[in-house]
Formats: sequence, structure tokens, C-alpha cells
Amino acid sequence: MDRYDIVFVGDFGTGAIVPFEGSPFVEPGCPVLFAPIAASFLGKRIAAVTRIPEGEEYLLEPLKTAGVDLFVQPGEIARYRVVFPTANVDERQFFLLKDAGPFAFSDLPPIEPCLTHLCCMGFPESQLDLMRALKARGFRISVDMQGFVLQADEETGAVFHRDVPEKKEILAMAHFVKLDAKEAQTLTGAEGLQDQADILESWGSSETIITSSEGVLARSGGKTFFAKFASRRILGRMGRGDTVMGSYLARRLDHPVEEAVRFAAALTSIKMESAGPFAGSLDDVLERMERPSPRPGE
Repeated sequence: MDRYDIVFVGDFGTGAIVPFEGSPFVEPGCPVLFAPIAASFLGKRIAAVTRIPEGEEYLLEPLKTAGVDLFVQPGEIARYRVVFPTANVDERQFFLLKDAGPFAFSDLPPIEPCLTHLCCMGFPESQLDLMRALKARGFRISVDMQGFVLQADEETGAVFHRDVPEKKEILAMAHFVKLDAKEAQTLTGAEGLQDQADILESWGSSETIITSSEGVLARSGGKTFFAKFASRRILGRMGRGDTVMGSYLARRLDHPVEEAVRFAAALTSIKMESAGPFAGSLDDVLERMERPSPRPGE
């Protein structure tokens, strides 16, 4: 069986982006694109499990270029629309136009148990079954709570936040839990990042990573670490949280929490300066960690 340091499992997707100013455009954008690429710069063995329709294999080229091993099945990809109604890039309206279907344990290739990050879109019952199957077979699990919290209206496709009844079971099974501030508020009812992290830890989360417009919070073993974003400009908001998580997990394999959160914030700061996945170098990230650039307006 193949051996990997991290395997990312999730739907591929493309989004029709409607910016506050400027012309609409379409771009590939999904966790299983942004996260593995962000994890690929540290010399680890990284793989991604996803689906692609016949004739759209070109969408995988950025992953191939980054050296990510791909396990691809034929199937649908998610199609969505994102509207930015104001200049605040954290104010977004999502519409799911077409979903891609759930993943099961049988969709995974024959690999040795390893850290597996689930970044699927929707289908919470299937995701929970997949987590149980992975746990039973000795895999370490990282989970993006977006796939549980975000749900789409069946008629309009408008995406909304909802609480997750099985959240404590999910948190207890996962070694790493990723959320953004709004998703964490939906689950906990708390507004502040620190309060959110405290509650999630009390419910069984071993290591919690929460992203916000300001930066990244990591909570582990009763200790909290925070690193600010330091982007010169914001042109690539899409994929911010996924880039954080991919880079965090790869750095966390052999570094402490404080180092991993600083690394993830620096790499993501560079990524947000242009559209698409991270396209810098390891040296760029290390330099940004030492000499952060000022945020816009500072």
C-alpha cells in the first residue's frame, strides 16, 4: 500500500465570482485544490482524492505541478456562485448551483493509515460515516467543519449556516478541527475567537484552528496561539481558510503549534496577494515570518 504524510479528500469545484467592483469571472476554487498545494512546499508526501468529469482533467494541472499525487475518479464537480456585495471581502453570499455527491471509505485508494483531511462539501451523514470508518482503521483525522455547518437551500441554492447535532462526536473523533469565525459562532453561540476555541475544546476538540479576517487562532492542550495575516493587498480571498489548513497541517507534522500557526499565517498572507492557490516558495514564507508586511491601510 502507498504511504503518505497527508491525504486530502474532497470535491473539486469551480466558482462564478461576482466581485464588488469589476467584471465577474470563473475560477477553480475548492478545498481539495487550495489545501494540498499549500501543504506541498515542505517536502512531505501529499495526496488528494477527488472526482473530475471527463474532459475537465485540465483542472488538476496545478495539483500535478505542485507534486501532489492524485487519486481521481470520474464524477461530477461542485458548481457555485459567490457574490461580494461590499468592499469587505469577508461579506460573501454563496449559492450552490450543483453538488458533487458524497465520499465513502470505498472511494479511498489502498493507503496506509495516515493523517487524512476531510474537506468535503455537504452530505454530513456520509461524512460522519467516513470519519467513523477512518477512525476504526487507525487513520488520524482532520476535518473542515464547513462541510457540516454550511448547507444549501434546495430551491434557491443559497448557502446558510446551521448547527450540527453530532458536533461533539465529530470533535471527539478528529485530531484537528478547522473552522472560520462564523462557523465557530454557529456551533458555539460565542462571538470571540478565544471563547469559541475554549468551548470547542471543552466539547472534545484536541486541536482547533479558527480563521478570521485578522489571522489564525490555534488552540491545543489548553493553550492558545494567534498569528496575524500580513498581506500587502487582498486579491485572492477565495481559499484563505483552506490554504491556512493545508500549510498548518504540513508544518505541524514536525513543528509545535506556535510555529505551525505562524507559518500558516505567513504563507496565506502571500497567497491572498493574488488569485488562485499559493504560488510562492518556502523561502518566501520564511522571510514573511521574519519580516511581516503591513496590512492594507497600516
